[in-house]
Amino acid sequence: MLTALLVSAALSFVGTIRAQETHTVTFTNNCGFGTPLLLQNGNTLSTGGSFTSDGPLLAAIAFLQTGSCGADGEGCTLLELTLVNPSAEFSGSSADISLIPPHAFSVTSGFGYFNGCDGAGADCTDSSCPTAFFTPTTCCPQVACNVDNVDIALTFCD
Repeated sequence: MLTALLVSAALSFVGTIRAQETHTVTFTNNCGFGTPLLLQNGNTLSTGGSFTSDGPLLAAIAFLQTGSCGADGEGCTLLELTLVNPSAEFSGSSADISLIPPHAFSVTSGFGYFNGCDGAGADCTDSSCPTAFFTPTTCCPQVACNVDNVDIALTFCD
């Protein structure tokens, strides 16, 4: 009986290890100026170095702080992201580019998933950016990924 209990506990622990969720955000700043920022709930998670979350990364924002951006990226191109393992179909990660005022085009910005959904992403190369939100009701600029432990690369001036 004790052996069966120990085996069950060990298998449960191994299952927990396998279920550990992580997501990495990487930055490439080709602009030659500015500081990439990754924020969540007003807290700075990264100033340009790779950031790995142990668990879901919910409602994070990123932008290139050029000195003219507000504390939450106001006046600049904003990247919005949620990285989470899907619990059901269409419930996983999502990222987008926002130019909803008070945000505005500042530098070429983009993102792309890797380690799953490779090739899925978006780029914004000018102020008419067709892959960005301009109003909260703009249709369809979000890019979804329904793969466990997906990572995302953010690029400025690509």
